[in-house]
Amino acid sequence: MLNLDDLTFFSTIIDAGSLTKAAKLMDVPKSKLSRRLANLESELGYQLLIRTTRKQELTASGLLLYRSCKPHLEALSGIENDIHELNTSPKGRLNILLPSEFFSQVISQIITDFAKIYPDIVVHCSHYSSKLPEENYYYDLIFVLHETDLPSSSWVGKQLLSFPQSIYAGVDYSTDHLHTPEDIQNEKCITSNNNEQWLFREHNKIQLISVNEKVILSSPQMRLEATSQHLGIAKLPDYLCQSGGHLLNVKRIKLSNEPVALQLTVLYQSRSIAFKTRMFLEYFQSNIGSLS
Repeated sequence: MLNLDDLTFFSTIIDAGSLTKAAKLMDVPKSKLSRRLANLESELGYQLLIRTTRKQELTASGLLLYRSCKPHLEALSGIENDIHELNTSPKGRLNILLPSEFFSQVISQIITDFAKIYPDIVVHCSHYSSKLPEENYYYDLIFVLHETDLPSSSWVGKQLLSFPQSIYAGVDYSTDHLHTPEDIQNEKCITSNNNEQWLFREHNKIQLISVNEKVILSSPQMRLEATSQHLGIAKLPDYLCQSGGHLLNVKRIKLSNEPVALQLTVLYQSRSIAFKTRMFLEYFQSNIGSLS
């Protein structure tokens, strides 16, 4: 197999017009070029260049090789430049997958500001409503909200933030009899999935409580609305239930043990990520304080 460097040296010698000029152009010793040319001719078994003290001239084999390899070398050089530019000047399409209704307004602001700073990046955001997303290689970044450890995966996971959760009820819902997690087992509950169990922190252990499903709503915003309408009690992230420090037509039920906090983790395909992806992740992390 022909050596790519030898072909590059050969093409440069022809373009420059002489070994001396090519050596100066490539900033390598003339002896090195002469040796690499000899290696190439030895590999092929044909003379490629006839050199005299005054000029150099391609043989028929040399002309054929030059015409064949020149466009491919230029294409490879173009690809190298494109890759360098891609990794020094962020551009291209960035595909992001987010949980449904997760900080829609704040996330929208972060993405809008990022798009203004990096106009050559096209940001495409999609949402999922399931508890955990599928690891689709179409996406550069996948954000996951979870209470327990994520399943093992070939993807790289980075935890970004923790969101406290509480048990909430409508303002007129009777809660005087609710003191421990066990007390909520007979209540009508608004859940996000079938056969849901609510997790509570009990010292260094996790307490699992099975609940009665009154309404199942995958959307946290819809669960908040159903709670405010007194359809039952719900486990909700605290940030969702407050505006300006005030609760939104719901009240927090104080129990002996608190629900496990939500964790926000971002998944990406490998530790070597594209420049555009790294720039977004760094920007997101630097602005993530506004989420809490």
